[in-house]
Amino acid sequence: MADPQGFLKHSRTEPAKRPVDERLGDWQEVYAALSPERRDAEVRTQAARCMDCGIPFCHSETAGCPLGNLIPEWNDLVRRGQWTEAGERLHATNNFPEFTGRLCPAPCEAGCVLAVSPLAGGAVAIKRVEQSIADVNWENGAVPAQPATISTGKRVAVVGSGPAGLAAAQQLTRAGHDVTVFERDDRLGGLLRYGIPEFKMEKRVLDRRLAQMRAEGTGFVTGCEVGVDLTVEQLRADYDAVVLAVGALRGRDAPEIVGRELAGVHLAMEHLVPANRETEGDGPTSISAEGRHVVIIGGGDTGADCLGTAHRQGAASVLQLDQYPKPPTVRDDARSPWPTWPLILRDYPAHEEGGERRYEVAVERFIGDDSGHVREIELRRVKVQRDEHGVRKVVPVSSEVDRLPCDLVLLAIGFEGVERMPLLDELGISLSGRGTIGCGSDWETSAPGVFVCGDAHRGASLVVWAIAEGRSVANAVDSYLTGGSTLPSPVHPTALPLAVV
Repeated sequence: MADPQGFLKHSRTEPAKRPVDERLGDWQEVYAALSPERRDAEVRTQAARCMDCGIPFCHSETAGCPLGNLIPEWNDLVRRGQWTEAGERLHATNNFPEFTGRLCPAPCEAGCVLAVSPLAGGAVAIKRVEQSIADVNWENGAVPAQPATISTGKRVAVVGSGPAGLAAAQQLTRAGHDVTVFERDDRLGGLLRYGIPEFKMEKRVLDRRLAQMRAEGTGFVTGCEVGVDLTVEQLRADYDAVVLAVGALRGRDAPEIVGRELAGVHLAMEHLVPANRETEGDGPTSISAEGRHVVIIGGGDTGADCLGTAHRQGAASVLQLDQYPKPPTVRDDARSPWPTWPLILRDYPAHEEGGERRYEVAVERFIGDDSGHVREIELRRVKVQRDEHGVRKVVPVSSEVDRLPCDLVLLAIGFEGVERMPLLDELGISLSGRGTIGCGSDWETSAPGVFVCGDAHRGASLVVWAIAEGRSVANAVDSYLTGGSTLPSPVHPTALPLAVV
């Protein structure tokens, strides 16, 4: 049993970050590397705050972790210094805890019983413990390849190598199927590779997991767009089942803003992808913030990624805009009661590095120079309202307009769904009104033998939901091919996250 008084003895502490000046000079991860002894002591203390609650909301699908991570169990194992056993419990529900420990916003912590009241000292540092378990076990060689002991003789194609596709592929390979992952980019990982900046997750973390998957028998083909380089006829002929894990990469644009066509106005991914390619050694980025006055439209994760990237590229200034009011710093129980995901102000490490944030403002227009390049923006104060039908409207509330210098605009306002691609047309699959691919209760699409998971199914979401859906679709494909499956299936296709919207 855990120590029921651990949270009374120990306060929550955050992991130490490297000094701002130091981390702005490189692309390494933000958090400071600790000696094994110090990390062991600090993380064991944080794990000791877990009470092993009678009703652990932290791994509830609707209010915590959709993977059903056995959080109280591995917290207690860490408290006792049993890192290998903790790693086994962690990997029992999560294929890639080293990803989620770095990238997930931790709805499990919002659902922690200690998050109910500030008097409890804050939620258990679940995310920190999770990453530490994963890292310690990798360092100790305790994450071995797990090749299948049988072969079903069935072949499965997984289209897309993001977290959903990789999770499905690993599960199906371990079940004894012959799995090949197809990726249209030149490297594997999807947004893990080219969307997530190096300072949030160094790509060595991804590469070591891919090496494990290769050792288990999963095959990978890069630079291949299924439906173009590999026809659907070939796909159907060579594989017994297909998993679509193609993501929801169609970026939301803002064509209504006057001047959107000017040079220097880009979707966020047009900035992040070449920046990540530069850190991979592919040469200088095509869109650099160096010496520029940068305006980022959007206040979420992607906006913060653009912010940190612009800082490291040497931006002259960075302004981040949000149409919504500034959130409160503490949970408002009337608007987001525990254990749901709280609407609070979230500061990312990138915000400590510089830049300015403005709330309740919107761009009136982009202003260009004689060459057609953006040089200024006009801002107006606004209020976001809903009409009688619930349709969101952005309404100006002031006649005053601010005019600011701007050389580079990055639109980080979300994603609209799956990109249009020949593969879907040839399979006869149409997109929903939300731009996603629908499926039945068995994860099968309207095309027989073709399944879907991850952002392609649910829309742009969290890495933890992508992994959960990848694991669930693996169960469905295994059942389709063999008549039954013992693979875990943590979520249902109709499940919607109540904790994070």
